[in-house]
Amino acid sequence: MKLMRGGRARWKIENETFNTLKNQGYHFEHNFGHGYKHLTTVLMHLMMLAFLIDQIQQLCCPMFQAALTTAQRKIYLWRKLRSRFDLCRIASWEALYHSIIHPLSIDLGYDTS
Repeated sequence: MKLMRGGRARWKIENETFNTLKNQGYHFEHNFGHGYKHLTTVLMHLMMLAFLIDQIQQLCCPMFQAALTTAQRKIYLWRKLRSRFDLCRIASWEALYHSIIHPLSIDLGYDTS
């Protein structure tokens, strides 16, 4: 009985993780060997690392949590992060999150290069 419950719990965790990676902004798809040598595997590992960092930030970083609360949804937070990376010079992660939490109170300066 314990083995069955453990297997079901693992199955649930794996399905939820891959569902998140596929449908919630990470663009993880089934890919069977496209790319040069081990490119697919390297990209998959980078995606899993990014997912791990996101999970750690959601649990442990109060500034990330506040930015996510302000943005209301992860997809909106990712858009805000991308736009700031594209348009601004950012001195630190703290400044980046602060610009999302309090958008009018910080001047990031535009990246004109």
